[in-house]
Amino acid sequence: MRQVHFVAFLQAQNCTTLPASWRHPLARTDSYSPAYYQHIARVLEEGKFDCGFFDDRLAMPDMYLGDHAHTVQNGIRCVKLDPIACLMTMAAATTRLGLGATYSTTYYEPFHVARMFQTVDLMTNGRAAWNCVTSVNDNEARNMGRTDGAMEHDTRYDRADEFMEIVLGHWDSWDDDAIVVDKANNLYAHPSKVRRIDYSGQFMSSRGPFTVPRSPQGHPVVMQAGMSGRGQRFAARWGELLFVAHHNLAAAKAAYDKSKAAVAANGRDPDSQKICTLFYPVAAATKAEAEDKQAAYDKLPNDIDQLSLLSEALNYDFSKKGLDEAFSDEEMRNISGMQSMRDRVVQAGKANPTVRDFMEITGRGLLRNAWVGGPKEIADRIEEWWSTPACDGFVVGPTHQPGGFEDFVKFVVPELQRRGIYRKEYTGSTLREHLGLARPEIGAWRTRKTAAE
Repeated sequence: MRQVHFVAFLQAQNCTTLPASWRHPLARTDSYSPAYYQHIARVLEEGKFDCGFFDDRLAMPDMYLGDHAHTVQNGIRCVKLDPIACLMTMAAATTRLGLGATYSTTYYEPFHVARMFQTVDLMTNGRAAWNCVTSVNDNEARNMGRTDGAMEHDTRYDRADEFMEIVLGHWDSWDDDAIVVDKANNLYAHPSKVRRIDYSGQFMSSRGPFTVPRSPQGHPVVMQAGMSGRGQRFAARWGELLFVAHHNLAAAKAAYDKSKAAVAANGRDPDSQKICTLFYPVAAATKAEAEDKQAAYDKLPNDIDQLSLLSEALNYDFSKKGLDEAFSDEEMRNISGMQSMRDRVVQAGKANPTVRDFMEITGRGLLRNAWVGGPKEIADRIEEWWSTPACDGFVVGPTHQPGGFEDFVKFVVPELQRRGIYRKEYTGSTLREHLGLARPEIGAWRTRKTAAE
């Protein structure tokens, strides 16, 4: 029976994805301690979440004003830990919760990513996911030694296609029954069941043989979040758990149908990709109490939060323009970061938007379109989106940690369980079992079409 899926949106940093969250009176301040992440993990497992995954950037925001001082002073995502290390502390505190992390195809090598995540999958008994991103920020590029800034958008994805072929090729290198550990006959594993990939492409190459055997779920679940046109084609080919963000039910339904059709066009079963949309719940025992919580939260952000994160996302220093000064055609063409964000502003009728237009239309860094209410109000909306269907589940963004997740588990989860649309207990042990995804057959991905096809 179809069930709602929940994925927790985690950050290995001093705040959630909302930069003002650290200022919340109930936000914990020990975000660089293992106890912090282990507490969140236990809350999520109590709420029977499918998984939690760490978003990541390889730099703190420092495009605005060309310096990091405002970032550190205002606490705008200034502490960024390695997500894998944080993930493993959470794995030690749980037994069922799926755990994912973001690693970039632009700044890491495919063999390293394949080995890292397959090892995590073994060490968590099949609970791992890899969120595959191409990275958009110039400051990330500079931290990783690329002085000319981020790679061109579509080229990043063309290169990432090869990256995925290498990673999946390595994950397929060992047959499930390769290892026998026959001590009497001195046979550890069958040589014929371990292969090199000898891959050579336009951008990348890798030889093998891979050094990590198959895991209980075959290989980690592949997450993807690209929403540009090229990103959507990439997701249709590779993504198993898709992270999207829609605020309008009709638009979300149209995008859901389009994504499922694109998966089918790639020769895949549409149900082999689960689509989860981001939302920020503000939950309480009653709607009135939840509205009071939101009103208190809305006092926390400042303009610098937005301007800093817009500068980071769009690779343009927003301090160079006045709040009501319009961008020229040339400036709009030169914005090289998140194309979907730029396009959203243009599609709102702002061909030459001002800085204020970018702030108001994107809501970057603000708690916008929050789902505010008691158990019934939030559960009603979840059920409406899920049953339409406009999604298979939801990425739950916390207003602050750990309270955002604690409130959701306390107030909303029991109501969904009462309605029979969300699990009361885990019925499997691996992340694929939670998501209803089949264990991948070796080489099955090779039948998928390329972006060019």
